[in-house]
Amino acid sequence: MNLNFGGIPDEFASFEFAKILLQSVPYDGTSTWGKGADDGFDAFLDAAANMELYDIETDSEVYRQGVHILPTINENRSPESMAEAVYRATQSAIESGKFFTLFGGEHSVSIGSIKAFAEKHPDITVLQLDAHADLRPEYEGSACNHACAVHWASQNVNLVQVGIRSMDVSEKPFLNTEKCFFAQQIRKDANWMSKALEKIGDKVYLTIDLDAFDPSIMPATGTPEPGGLLWDETLNFLKQVFETKNVLAFDIVELAPIEGLKYPQFMASKLYYKLLSYKFQNHDK
Repeated sequence: MNLNFGGIPDEFASFEFAKILLQSVPYDGTSTWGKGADDGFDAFLDAAANMELYDIETDSEVYRQGVHILPTINENRSPESMAEAVYRATQSAIESGKFFTLFGGEHSVSIGSIKAFAEKHPDITVLQLDAHADLRPEYEGSACNHACAVHWASQNVNLVQVGIRSMDVSEKPFLNTEKCFFAQQIRKDANWMSKALEKIGDKVYLTIDLDAFDPSIMPATGTPEPGGLLWDETLNFLKQVFETKNVLAFDIVELAPIEGLKYPQFMASKLYYKLLSYKFQNHDK
C-alpha cells in the first residue's frame, strides 16, 4: 500500500521537495457522543489513494507541488498535552516556510495550531466552518475540549463563523453576531458570502469541522446536525476566500468513519484536494 497522500510517487512526497505539509492528529479524547475521529486520517488517506488527481475546475494537478505527510502526533495523555504537542509541531512547520495543513481527530486538535499561527500573525482571521459554535471557555474540566475549539480565537484574533446551527446558552457572551453566519440566515440571504468576505482579514487560518456539512452528504461525524451546508455552495465560498485572501493554513477535523460507508471519507479527501487546488491554482501551469 502506498502511504503517500493520493498515492503520489515518492518524488512528490519528500519533505525536501514538497511545498505542502500534512500533519495528522488522530486524537479523540474529549468527544462526548459519537466516537471514531481517531480513525479519520487513515480512512481519509485510503480514500485519497482512490481519487483522481486532475482537478477539472482549476485545470491543475496540485500534487505536483508536493505533499509531505509529517510524523503523526499521538500525544494523548491529556487534552492539554495534545494541544501543546500540536502547537510545537505547528511552530516547526511555520518555520519551514511550507504550506501547513492538518487533519484530525476531533476539533480540539485545532487549538494548538491556531495559537501557533496567531503568535506568528497577530492580525490573522480564523475562519470556522462548523455546525457548533465551540465557544465554551471550558467543558468537562478542560479548556482544550472539542467544545472549546475556537474560544481562545474568539478572545484573541478575528473570528468569523459560518454554518453554525447549534450552541449552548453559555456560549452567547462569546458570540459576535456580526461575524457569525448562522445556517438559517445563510438560507435567507443571497448575499451572505460577500458579507462574510468583508469580515475576513487578509491573512486566514481556515478550520473546517466536517459537521458544517449537512448530514445528508456528511453523516460520518461525531455530532451531526440537520440543516447544514451543501457541497457546491461551500466550495463556491471557499474558492472566493482563497482568491481574495492569503490563506496561511487550514485544518479539516471530525471525520468519524462509518463501517461500510465510504463516501464520507472520499468527500473529505476531495475537499482537502480542492482547497490545495485553490491555494496553488496558478502555480503549476
